Amino acid sequence: MENKQKNIADEPAFEDALGQLENIVRQLESGEVALEQSIALYQKGHTLREYCQKRLDDARAQIEKINIGPDGNAASVESFDSE
Repeated sequence: MENKQKNIADEPAFEDALGQLENIVRQLESGEVALEQSIALYQKGHTLREYCQKRLDDARAQIEKINIGPDGNAASVESFDSE
């Protein structure tokens, strides 16, 4: 578990990754970036997009694991990591 927490700490926050991705898109859309730099930015953007999508998918899975009780309140929460 310590190893997994270390990996999470090494990853950027979702918001930071999304901000970087938005910046890359602006640069590419500007048309003012040289071809080689555009390719490098595209590759980094692709990696960031995959990372953001994974974080969103993980969050969705965690939300789906919340079990609602008969009174309409969350009866229990199962982390998607418990599988």
